[in-house]
Amino acid sequence: MNAEEVESSKKLQHSMHFLRCVNCAREMPSLYVQYSPGNIRLMKCEYCRAVADPYIECEFMIILIDLILHKRKAYRHLLFNVLNLGGDDKVLLNVILGNLIFMSVLFLGTRFLLKLSFNTVSYRQILLAVLISTYFRLYLIAMLVWEFPSSVLYIIDLLVLSSNALALGVVTESQTAGCLIVCFGAHVAKFFSNHWLFHLLSGSS
Repeated sequence: MNAEEVESSKKLQHSMHFLRCVNCAREMPSLYVQYSPGNIRLMKCEYCRAVADPYIECEFMIILIDLILHKRKAYRHLLFNVLNLGGDDKVLLNVILGNLIFMSVLFLGTRFLLKLSFNTVSYRQILLAVLISTYFRLYLIAMLVWEFPSSVLYIIDLLVLSSNALALGVVTESQTAGCLIVCFGAHVAKFFSNHWLFHLLSGSS
């Protein structure tokens, strides 16, 4: 490896170390401001004036679909802002783990509590139902522009819960009450996993 290649490699390693705006790929010192556990405000890029990484608050399946659709923003989020986890990026890990636990509990609840075999209801149908029924999360974008009381977050969570239960009931042809219990358990598991991981990471820093 000659001197030019060494220098190029050093520049690449230096650039990979920093967080990035997923819109314009400019370097960002941080992606959000955290006021308290679970209460964050996403930072805007000073170059393009857009929210630097809105994927931080997105459901895991939205990110996965954007990756499948080959969207550069999703890949920038994954390669720069998730894989470069550091002291200021614990929320990203929190979100990923929380969503994985949410889907795991949802699948287990569908299998054992609703007593449905996945030969009848495919993973794809459930994932699609959950993704579509979380459209209330789009209202969080408005909170980046206008100030809302924190109680709005709980209202949105309740709307998402009821919407998830209804969508799950449609694809599984199960009673709404049972689907509500499954979805409630998944949301509770996600909530406690997020808080457990936050305290764990805070204690290790």
